[in-house]
Amino acid sequence: MAKSHFLPIGSVVLLDGFQVDGFDKKLMIFGRRQIQSNTGDLFDYVACLYPEGNISSAYNVFFNHEDISRVVFKGYEDSEERALRATL
Repeated sequence: MAKSHFLPIGSVVLLDGFQVDGFDKKLMIFGRRQIQSNTGDLFDYVACLYPEGNISSAYNVFFNHEDISRVVFKGYEDSEERALRATL
């Protein structure tokens, strides 16, 4: 994925096929270019359930940009965010 396409921290998304109790569930991105510790796999994003927030690592959801079906809210973006994103 191109560096410029990473969504900012705080973005809220829906994923293809991700549901909780049979309903589509929003996720809030809180990390990018993350390695899932139990598999060693690299993912574009890690997110927590929205609006619940980061309950525990057991609820972390790892996914790639192409898994996003809809961006519900785009997180805050400024010059610091753009500079960091250029290094990802």
